[in-house]
Amino acid sequence: MADPSSYRPKPGEIPDSPGVYRFRDPHGRVIYVGKAVNLRSRLSSYFQNIVALHPRTQQMVTTASSVEWTVVANEVESLALEYSWIKEYDPRFNVKYRDDKSYPYLAVTMGEEVPRVQVMRGAKRKGTRYFGPYSHAWAIRETVDLLLRVFPIRSCSAGVYKRAAQSGRPCLLGYIDKCSAPCVGRISTEDHRDLADDFCDFMAGNTGSAVNRLEGEMKAAAAELDFERAARLRDDLGALRKVVEKNAVVLPDGTDVDVFAMAHDELEASVQVFHVRGGRVRGQRGWVTERVEDLAPGELVERLLEQVYGDLAANPGEATDRAVPREIIVPTAPENVAQVETWLGELRGAKVRVRVAQRGDKRALAETVERNAKAALALHKTRRAGDLTARSHALADLQELLGLAESPLRIECYDISHTQGTEQVGSMVVFEDGLPRKSEYRHFVVRGPDGTGARDDTEAMNEVLTRRFRRYLADPVGSPSLEEVDGGGSLTPSGPVALSPGEFDATAPKKRFAYPPNLVVVDGGAPQVAAAQAALDELGIVDVALVGLAKRLEEVWVPGEEFPLVLPRTSDGLFLLQRLRDEAHRFAITHHRKRRGKGMTRSALDSVPGLGPTRQAALLKEFGSVRAIRGATEEEIAQVPGIGPKMAATVAEALAPVPDRPADVARS
Repeated sequence: MADPSSYRPKPGEIPDSPGVYRFRDPHGRVIYVGKAVNLRSRLSSYFQNIVALHPRTQQMVTTASSVEWTVVANEVESLALEYSWIKEYDPRFNVKYRDDKSYPYLAVTMGEEVPRVQVMRGAKRKGTRYFGPYSHAWAIRETVDLLLRVFPIRSCSAGVYKRAAQSGRPCLLGYIDKCSAPCVGRISTEDHRDLADDFCDFMAGNTGSAVNRLEGEMKAAAAELDFERAARLRDDLGALRKVVEKNAVVLPDGTDVDVFAMAHDELEASVQVFHVRGGRVRGQRGWVTERVEDLAPGELVERLLEQVYGDLAANPGEATDRAVPREIIVPTAPENVAQVETWLGELRGAKVRVRVAQRGDKRALAETVERNAKAALALHKTRRAGDLTARSHALADLQELLGLAESPLRIECYDISHTQGTEQVGSMVVFEDGLPRKSEYRHFVVRGPDGTGARDDTEAMNEVLTRRFRRYLADPVGSPSLEEVDGGGSLTPSGPVALSPGEFDATAPKKRFAYPPNLVVVDGGAPQVAAAQAALDELGIVDVALVGLAKRLEEVWVPGEEFPLVLPRTSDGLFLLQRLRDEAHRFAITHHRKRRGKGMTRSALDSVPGLGPTRQAALLKEFGSVRAIRGATEEEIAQVPGIGPKMAATVAEALAPVPDRPADVARS
């Protein structure tokens, strides 16, 4: 735990202009990103008497060991740069509004030659129009099923479309007139695209023109005594009206607005948003986040708008003028509302107004959204209270029972497993703040001293820990340079970068093993723990705690202790260790299944020292089989690209036939 005064910059060193600042921990990892109209005033507030700070701010400034900042030209630039750095570094002390579930969207793939309507989840794709989000996928399918009567556009997969085109027969939807069957030429691709455009206009809120058109066609058909066509148009008109009725009319036609509401306490915040397009609620979305920052309500709203609309430049799948409405209703106005409106206006390409509704229909809708936010927070607390409490108790238990100096915020667990009894693989899983961080999971193929694998699990465990912490010691800690960040699409700083009297090079690349854990857990008892401790001692690692979890009685082994610790069965700390061990097993099994799926076969070439997969493939491509390689001379083998005379001699020696067995029956 660092003393903030140890890295506090001198007051004269900090500029009084707008900018963005970053706090880093002792390992160089960015843990907080913020922006300020006046950098000197904002940064000075972090270095006041620590007792006067909010508890989470106290934790942040004591976890950090340095601070750096970048000067920009104005507040709008600081907003954009702050967002890009939050996306780049994923700081643990910044508020992150994450969806409480994966919402389905109705998507139309306008980027394809023959557009397709379908249900989509996850990241948005370029060239695709999105409508929603919806609460349930079945709600989208009901809507699409009704609309395909009027807009019979393609909804089949690429495989079904291709087979229909090859056979000359449409699928069932083509026969029942819910697809115009462009696959068999019933409609041209140009006319089908026009049909898809009409579908998108209807979903975007322009419902009146489609309804009026069908009414006119129905009356004209009746006047011409074409009652069969008039009846069909009547049914189509009923389908359209049913879709329109599904979306509650809450505001006058033509109104496009996003209405946000928030409910929060000291620890968490719940956010709800209603997307109103054409006067109707087209979608609803919600988040629940932990308040890891000490932010006022206005700052929370500003951070929310920044994250909700900031992805548009990176995910241009939906028309920006539709994704960013002309008006945004918020519960509390941001402190820098003018700058936020300017930034949103640049994204939309037109003026955007951010305001608090005071009266009328919009105020009534905002109150409805607020009730949803309060209900979502209450439901979240009911469902998650046990988990959040257990997480905190688990880390506190481990700190107390293991005698750690600080809470083990980062824990790494290692397991050694075998692929069909032969190849040894070490799996590493990482938990941060009691939650899995899957992006940092790793596998280690165990080589052993002679390159053929370790003798047993203890030797394998020693090798895996040695390799992991050797990388930690060898890799300098750093972060992407400003040029690299700018290359990824963020704002180029217009001013110089000022660093506190620190030790981190901001231009050094990030490394995968640059951050050490607070606690290492190995799967096994005293032998595995001793092997792991030997690896740490050999590398001089003294600030990482180590324990082992034995399967039989769930005993916790500590290095140098004759007897294990027996944690209570109800201990949250023991439960967390079990989760780590089970996750390491699961990760290892997943790896084995992937390797089996790729065909885990061994060849005689695998026994040739120094001959990797690339040169094995080159030899087999040249000679066709291992038997043919055995019959070749060293000179012929040396002619293969990548195989020199020395390797050719090694290959010939390794593949030489066994003396007491004829060469033509030597196993390959």
